[in-house]
Amino acid sequence: MGPARVFPSLHRATPLVGAVALLGLLTACGGGGDSTGAVQTPAGTGGTATSPAATDTGGPPTGPASSEPGTTGPPSVDTTSPATQSGGPGTRCHTSQLRASIGRPSPGAGQRNFPIVLTNTGDHTCTVRGYPGAAFVDAAGKQLGPDPKRSPDTPTTVTLTPGSSAWAGLTYASPEISGARTALPKSLLVTPPDERDSLKVAWTAGEVPVAGNESSVFLTVVQPGTGG
Repeated sequence: MGPARVFPSLHRATPLVGAVALLGLLTACGGGGDSTGAVQTPAGTGGTATSPAATDTGGPPTGPASSEPGTTGPPSVDTTSPATQSGGPGTRCHTSQLRASIGRPSPGAGQRNFPIVLTNTGDHTCTVRGYPGAAFVDAAGKQLGPDPKRSPDTPTTVTLTPGSSAWAGLTYASPEISGARTALPKSLLVTPPDERDSLKVAWTAGEVPVAGNESSVFLTVVQPGTGG
């Protein structure tokens, strides 16, 4: 078994675990579903970690949500990805233009880290910026645990040509170490930045923390590539 893989940061080649360690894992504060059990999936947003979830200012959501099986196996690493970081304008990627998947996990010291990968499946170049939304759900579609928190960072615009990808890091403390109460999700709902419609990804990585000590889940901003 080779050395543990770590996520690069958006600005420096520091592990995602290091970013979360600076934050400190916070105690979860409440569930993410309403009294009927319906999931209140958080919208992705191009704002900073201190901003509230943004609404879709580019018009109504386009297209239905699609699904993509998740995997804990190694994804194909995009070594020549045309995805780039840019501050320039562009047409925002809508949910109907994207496919979501979960890349190969990268274990850390007491941490579990996963890249959430968004791939442009459309025929036109588009952009993503900021944080995706994410929610673990059970087989009935009920959300498990609170919405993830955002690791502080500065969002940049990522340009996706057809077939290229961007990724955001999802991380949490290993439940067997933290002692958090856990649940076994069926899927992870992923909402692209500034969108309302979600993409459902099968969750095959085991139990996740939903309450108790060090049960918070964290997300990073999107950046180019697959996180592999």
